[in-house]
Amino acid sequence: MSRLITAAERLQRARQLIQTARDLPIPEGMGWADFSYTAEIKDLMRQGRELIKFIPYTSGISAEIKADAKLVAQEIDQTEKELLHRG
Repeated sequence: MSRLITAAERLQRARQLIQTARDLPIPEGMGWADFSYTAEIKDLMRQGRELIKFIPYTSGISAEIKADAKLVAQEIDQTEKELLHRG
C-alpha cells in the first residue's frame, strides 16, 4: 500500500515539476510550436496541478499551507504562459 504524502511534500514536488519544465531545453527553430516540447510542458504542469488541487479544500491544513498552494498554482499558470505562449 502506498503511503500518503503530506501537503508540504506535495507543494515541494509541484515546485520540482515547475523547475523541471523550466530546465527543459527549448527546441531550435520552432520553439513552442514543437508538439513534443509543448506536450511535455503541459504534462509537467498538469502533474503539478494534480498534486496541489485539493490542498485549499482540505480540512486540518494550516492557512499558510493553503495560501502557499494557491501561490504555487499561480506559479504553474505563469510558468506555462512563459514557456508556451511567447509572442
